[in-house]
Amino acid sequence: MTSGMEPLRMLPEILMFLGGLVSLISGSFLPRRGQWITRVVAVLALIAAVAVSIAQLAGPDRSAFDGTVDVDTATGLVRIAAAVGALLVIAAATEEMAGSPRESEFYALLLFATTGTVVLGGAADLLVIAVAFLLASIPLYALIGMVRGPGGVEAALKTYLLGSLFGILLLLGITILSGLGSSSRYADLPSSLADAPAAGVAVGFIGVLAGLMFKAGGVPAHFWVPDAAQGAGGAAATFLTTVPKIGALIAAYRLIGAMPHGTDWGLLVAALATVSMTLGNLAAYWQNDPRRLLGWSTVSQAGFLLVPVAAAGRSDLALPSLLLYLGGYTVTNIAAFAVTMAFPDRRDLTSYRGLGRTHPVPAGALLVALLGLVGTPPTVVFVGKLTTATAAWDGGLRWLALVVLGNSLISLFYYLRWIIQVFQFGRPSEEPAPVTAQALTWPLRTAAAAAALSLILGLGAGVVLSALS
Repeated sequence: MTSGMEPLRMLPEILMFLGGLVSLISGSFLPRRGQWITRVVAVLALIAAVAVSIAQLAGPDRSAFDGTVDVDTATGLVRIAAAVGALLVIAAATEEMAGSPRESEFYALLLFATTGTVVLGGAADLLVIAVAFLLASIPLYALIGMVRGPGGVEAALKTYLLGSLFGILLLLGITILSGLGSSSRYADLPSSLADAPAAGVAVGFIGVLAGLMFKAGGVPAHFWVPDAAQGAGGAAATFLTTVPKIGALIAAYRLIGAMPHGTDWGLLVAALATVSMTLGNLAAYWQNDPRRLLGWSTVSQAGFLLVPVAAAGRSDLALPSLLLYLGGYTVTNIAAFAVTMAFPDRRDLTSYRGLGRTHPVPAGALLVALLGLVGTPPTVVFVGKLTTATAAWDGGLRWLALVVLGNSLISLFYYLRWIIQVFQFGRPSEEPAPVTAQALTWPLRTAAAAAALSLILGLGAGVVLSALS
């Protein structure tokens, strides 16, 4: 892997950050009716970032800024997944944000948070993790707090307090590991930490991992996720439950690779995965608000996504399965949230009764999304769960593969609660306020497109696996 400063190797991140900066500054001068221009700027910046990322994937693995950021295949796929996720969120938010006094700020914050997420996924230095964590987290607090009302304020405050707490733990862990290893670069840590006190290394690792779990929405830093999913605006809820996971989980994977050998770091991650899966599924079962249900589902999905992280260094399938699962989860989760954005007044599962008869397109998209989150073929999440469980099995964590299977079966029950309402014809127990067809347009299009992507990626991944087996 070649190294050097080479700032242009981080051109996708530069484009996203500059897009956010232009959106923020230009929004200050544009009239209310002209704020749509900042949306165009954000979309163009993300499309350009995707194009550059695809072009860079064709080249060899490299690094930037003297080896502190890896520009490899994993980073390229993180860039594409995060940018595509942000594009889908912007598309779904068209009606929600059009004409809003905070429209330009929304796009700017979205791009800044996406930039931080991507940098987090490519970080090969503990100090870069610290900077990326802050860049990905601070805009998130503002996005959640854009909704005025008790729910939005409570969600923003809880997210901020937990983000501050786990941010401190992350910085403490970085300080300990850097001090014990006399370096913050991943390339130096395995050898420099080999002779360090094991207890100190363990405390540092746990601190950094705890901070990353805040971004991933996993145990023990999960408490903010259901409240934010319920209290934030639809677009912010969709984004915060999806895109930040991408960078955080790849960062956790890279972190394990930087730890000294001799300690089973994956066992701790496997325990967190088990608790996240089980707690998220059990808590989701009792939820009646669809967004809060999806919030707890996000916690459980963080557990599933931690499985290949636990298998890091144990199985060659760990990283490919993690990347596939992250891409599949991104489009599938956005499809589910986009349906809730299309019907913002339906905040109870029973209010979706008969949706399959009155609105077959969003009902079909929701069916694909929810069955996809369960892990039903031919969706891409099914292939992701299958490969992650296989990676755990190959890595000697056979009990964890069985936990994946068991929790997948458990999750089916609370997703079925929603699906049954959608395809149970009859009047809802509480008739929601009428929604115009025009207000539903972009969320419906986004839900349909994301659900179609889930199926297409699933079929494509299935064909590839069949060819390789």
